[in-house]
Amino acid sequence: MVCKLRRSLYGLKQSPRAWFGKFSSVVQAFGLKRSEADHSVFYCHTSPNRCVYLVVYVDDIVITRNDEEKIPQLKEHLFRHFETKDLGKLKYFLGIEVAQSMNGLSFHKGVMH
Repeated sequence: MVCKLRRSLYGLKQSPRAWFGKFSSVVQAFGLKRSEADHSVFYCHTSPNRCVYLVVYVDDIVITRNDEEKIPQLKEHLFRHFETKDLGKLKYFLGIEVAQSMNGLSFHKGVMH
């Protein structure tokens, strides 16, 4: 039996746009809004003092918040729609090292180890 593939998504010029379109619709279906200033940033204010932010760059996603309850729900939503894995606390992103402490965050631009 020989099968002919009518259409392939990967390798086409349109594939990043198609993937981001799907990702954007899934994230917005969860209730996040896309930033008008930067389309790779999505956000949700769950109350006046609580928020969730999601930043996507190619295939890396960073989620930050001060709403502890919303993060596990968002992760589960993403797991249902995409093959993703949780890498834990942010250590590196776009060549920037991130260190977390009780005093806050510190950033260092350097080479990843």
